[in-house]
Amino acid sequence: MFITECPRDAMQGWPHFIPTPTKIDYINSLMDVGYDVLDCASFVSPKLIPQMADSGEVIDHIDKSRSNTKLSVIVANYSLAEKALLHPNIDFLGFPFSISETFQHKNTNKSRENAFIEVQRILSLAKDKNKDLILYFSMAFGNPYGEIWRWEEVGEWVERFDQIGIKTIMLSDTTGIADSESIRLLFSNIPAHFPKIEFGAHFHTLYRDSYLKIKTAYDYGCRRFDSTIRGIGGCPMAKDDLLGNMPTEQLINFLQLEKVEHPLNLLNFESAYNQAKNIFGFNLNH
Repeated sequence: MFITECPRDAMQGWPHFIPTPTKIDYINSLMDVGYDVLDCASFVSPKLIPQMADSGEVIDHIDKSRSNTKLSVIVANYSLAEKALLHPNIDFLGFPFSISETFQHKNTNKSRENAFIEVQRILSLAKDKNKDLILYFSMAFGNPYGEIWRWEEVGEWVERFDQIGIKTIMLSDTTGIADSESIRLLFSNIPAHFPKIEFGAHFHTLYRDSYLKIKTAYDYGCRRFDSTIRGIGGCPMAKDDLLGNMPTEQLINFLQLEKVEHPLNLLNFESAYNQAKNIFGFNLNH
């Protein structure tokens, strides 16, 4: 079981700026939990997402001696990837590629074809620096823009990225549109044809729908999940109202009920949960 906690996703749309030392302390508490990866920052325009303006300073002060947890950051283009890789604590770059042409323009100001070219350049840069690239397939389960969704088109893009050497693709439900059928279609039809790629699930979801989404993806072979404590966050570029992430506690609940082994230290998780409560207040509707 491979679990990524996403404090970046939790923080990026938060309406009040979180002080840099608070971010650092929170992420260091998450380092103690034993996640495989922390998606902890993003290098984007501070005008678009002011909360992430201090990403470099945050990254530099994460104590990697606390665990074997790796660190990933999101980059929106090649120049920002170069900027991110000036920080040696980073292990993975993440790039948001959208199955929706509309959202690709909204999120990175590029067409999908231009984004594909950008991914090739970033992948080459990452390899030169002995880093890996995680590709996030935004809108993989559908979109709110009226564009026709076909699981086959998702597979066609996977094939193109497989050909250039992408090793990790997170199938992402950016606006909570996924249901059991679309999850089944993707995970039952695509991963088996691309054995060199590890596929995972990055779900934005209502709290009440989260357990079923985990179970459906797991039942059809998914063993890599992204989550955030209490499901805080969402994608501020997708639409006006943020929809929460997959709650980590729901994922833990699922794993315990199904008796699935996982890497998490639950005592340290409780401590990190309490820090999250102090930061975010948990005044959320699920």
